[in-house]
Amino acid sequence: MSIHSRLVGSGSYLPEKIVTNDDLAERVDTSDEWIAARTGIRQRRVAAENEYTSDMAYEAARRALDDAGVDAAEVDLIIVGTTTPDRTFPATAVQVQAKLELNGGAAFDLQAVCSGFIYGMSVADGLIKSGQSKTALVIGADTLSRLLDWDDRSTSVLFGDGAGAVVMTGVELENGLGTESGILSTHIHSDGRLAELLYCDGGPSTTGQSGFIRMQGKEVFKHAVTNLANVVTEALDENGLESSAIDWLVPHQANKRIIDSTTKKLGMDTDKVVLTVQDHANTSAASIPLALDAARRDGRIKKGDLILMEAMGGGLTWGAALVRW
Repeated sequence: MSIHSRLVGSGSYLPEKIVTNDDLAERVDTSDEWIAARTGIRQRRVAAENEYTSDMAYEAARRALDDAGVDAAEVDLIIVGTTTPDRTFPATAVQVQAKLELNGGAAFDLQAVCSGFIYGMSVADGLIKSGQSKTALVIGADTLSRLLDWDDRSTSVLFGDGAGAVVMTGVELENGLGTESGILSTHIHSDGRLAELLYCDGGPSTTGQSGFIRMQGKEVFKHAVTNLANVVTEALDENGLESSAIDWLVPHQANKRIIDSTTKKLGMDTDKVVLTVQDHANTSAASIPLALDAARRDGRIKKGDLILMEAMGGGLTWGAALVRW
């Protein structure tokens, strides 16, 4: 008998406030046509003044638990992938734990920027397989609007706020995963030499306060297409699969041109790609679980479907997860 981790529910949350491309054009030299042509983005959600990362993470977590039919009391692990915690400490995850009225197990944040959800799934998968956790909440949540220089056209048009979550449980199987639902494999990477390509220019030990997102867009694009194609190939090779076996690609929703280029490089059918970037923009660690939940709730992703998730973020970090729902 061996233990495997299984995704049993998903949930998401978006703030009410919508900021369109036309809204941004009133502040910076841009237009709806310019933004949409280069990114695929039409609008994004922005958190209310008194709405925080922990609030969004909690709402997504609660909805994921409801979807899974799992009582919060069963959760013994909470991992929140975030770049924008409510406070320097304690972790946003322990605030979610408190909102769920839990006082057992472990709760911590994980910082891998846009790859945070994939990293979180990988860590939870390992803890479940080792027997240290039985029921985990993995959440991606970010309020990137708080890190934006709204007068910087190169970054202010790209990002939005939101949260998504999944419930993962352990299952004992005698003959391995096979065609059973569960996580087939996860793959995570980083290269700190490329940190200056995408970063936030502040922090507690440097400036004493958070700064703004800074990005070398062309270089990030180049590395994103290469790294994402490579990590997807790595996941497929590890499981002896061709890209044609994938039912749905759920990519990090950073930029439609990156997604299109990666899909083309892999020779995948664009009809198999879940896209939400037009409505959500880049929500960092939240983007994959937001897209996953959207595709589940509209009926595209069904039980037994093979799903490939991939992301790249500041660090640079990148990763992929292959999952049978």
